[in-house]
Amino acid sequence: MQQQPNIYQIKSISQLMRLLELPAPLHPLIALVDYCKMPMESFLKGQKLSLDFYKISFKHTFTGNIKYGQGYYDFEEGGLAFLKPKQIVFSPEATESYEGFALYFHPDFIRNYSLGKRIHQYGFFSYNVSEALFLSAKEKAIVANLFSTIAHELSNNIDGFSQDVLVSQLELLLNYSNRFYNRQFITRRTVNHEIITALDKLLNDYFEDGSSLKEGLPSVKYISSELKLSQRYLSDMLRSFTGLSTQQYVQNVVVEKAKEKLSTTNLSVSEIAYELGFEHSQSFNKLFKAKTDFSPLEFRQLFN
Repeated sequence: MQQQPNIYQIKSISQLMRLLELPAPLHPLIALVDYCKMPMESFLKGQKLSLDFYKISFKHTFTGNIKYGQGYYDFEEGGLAFLKPKQIVFSPEATESYEGFALYFHPDFIRNYSLGKRIHQYGFFSYNVSEALFLSAKEKAIVANLFSTIAHELSNNIDGFSQDVLVSQLELLLNYSNRFYNRQFITRRTVNHEIITALDKLLNDYFEDGSSLKEGLPSVKYISSELKLSQRYLSDMLRSFTGLSTQQYVQNVVVEKAKEKLSTTNLSVSEIAYELGFEHSQSFNKLFKAKTDFSPLEFRQLFN
């Protein structure tokens, strides 16, 4: 393959199979590939790739610490990783060693099913590759069985029931993945507490060093970038621990900063709003009222 100056876009599963020098898929909208049969040098190392379809990667075992762009993909016990259509990823920059399967399916495969309308609710499709799902031995057995069932169905002759059965199995796999990710948020409590501590420090520094004056309120995009996490993973992790999305978490921090300034300084409400990054004091007043049931002036009067 010649080097591409930009992103190498793969528009169909059939095109991908040709690039991998594998047989054409039995169904043009879904395919299951054994990693042991996949050529290791199909793409240039570090090549930017974009698929126009979904990918679920299941690796039984994995050896090494492999760099994908800015992130690392490293779980010796194996696990699951998810990609949504048009998500930019990098081909491996070093030789990998693993066993497992890659499941590819096009949005059109599920479009006329309820799963097609709800798949955006599975937030892990928006996670970075470095935020893969680590599987316990029991969980890995469940996932392996599901992949085996899908492989068996794909090996049968396609009939009028094939798509219904495969979509049901896909949905079951995604629902199990939701359950296992929730478990991972809990069992990796130490790591996640470290992320929350880093988030608190990031926000405190942002408001203390005057960044809010220059840049306005910190965006979820800015925060996730600084923490080197995907926006969806950060929000899902925070919701698991605090019940709040990233935006709601930031709003609570803003309100606490505002309370401190209202109770300890003589700054006007407009000055406080400006220092905290609000363009208009009305927006600040509305948020403060929604979070505390008091207007900023009413809250200040409590201390006088």
